[in-house]
Amino acid sequence: MPIGEVCLVTQRRRDMAKKGWIKKDSELQGFAERNERIANKGAYKNLMLQVNKAARHAKGSSLTSQRQYYHHMDQFVRFTADRFALKNLANLSGKHLAAYIEDRQQTGKSASSIKLDLVAVRYFHDHLSKTRHDLPDNQKLKDHYGLSLERRMFGRVNRRWTDSEYKKMVNLTYRLQHPETGHILQLCREQGLRIHEAVRLSRKDAEMAFKTNSLRIKGKGGLVRKVPLEPSVRSILHTCMRGVARDHKLFVRDEQKAHQVIQATQDFIHNHRDKVADPVARAPGVQLTVHGLRHSYAYEQYQNLIEQGMDPKTARYRVSELIGHSREDVTKIYLTE
Repeated sequence: MPIGEVCLVTQRRRDMAKKGWIKKDSELQGFAERNERIANKGAYKNLMLQVNKAARHAKGSSLTSQRQYYHHMDQFVRFTADRFALKNLANLSGKHLAAYIEDRQQTGKSASSIKLDLVAVRYFHDHLSKTRHDLPDNQKLKDHYGLSLERRMFGRVNRRWTDSEYKKMVNLTYRLQHPETGHILQLCREQGLRIHEAVRLSRKDAEMAFKTNSLRIKGKGGLVRKVPLEPSVRSILHTCMRGVARDHKLFVRDEQKAHQVIQATQDFIHNHRDKVADPVARAPGVQLTVHGLRHSYAYEQYQNLIEQGMDPKTARYRVSELIGHSREDVTKIYLTE
């Protein structure tokens, strides 16, 4: 081998030695099994193997930046594995970025942190040998999905659905013969559930709810909470249970995957929200999303607790428990006006 090529190979080996932060392929499965926050462990491992391949040959940024991007990409992969059961990073598209942005915003992540997430995803996407889609830039994400990446301010943006918008959308699901979509939206609104929490409910969960008068929900990060069963939800659960075996999901048929039902529900809202949106109640650029139903639930529960004489800080903490968080300051995001 010529001396120049030997030197190049030696330099590449030195660079790889500096990338010790890359999870070893052989360790990914064990890492996933030990991490309760990773639900779809198989999809996570498969996607991270692809990230590792790109990371080993990544260029154009310092090793410090690459390390940072890698850890941001790890978080993104966990989300896409659980939400979409994505198998190939080459199939990434705008819908994956939009869903991740909404999820990060809902957990209170700053605009700067989310923008860095996007930089990391685009960096690794650029290092894939083949891709099916061009990832939209931030302006296109805003125009197409109604997402704002500006700094979020407490007390400034109302993301809640009005009662009229909510009722019109549910009625539309029935009129267009999508009753299960309507039931999912009702569970998100009346019980404050995340969409994946509603979709993954089983008949067994419903039966237990009737016995205990509360829904047992396994939320993000494996955290378990119990939400008091609202009277309006009892009839919905009874309807959903019809013809469903005890160990089966209420909304996921045998030939389906949970992420497909989630996507279909989000698509229904996206396709029909302009028909029900109240132009007076909607702030500019703020679209109706399924997560906005949780905002409505949180606001309603907070108002009820205040009317019962609870002080604001304690009420915010109680609401944070109901919606699957553990900090009262997170509730402020849901109470914004």
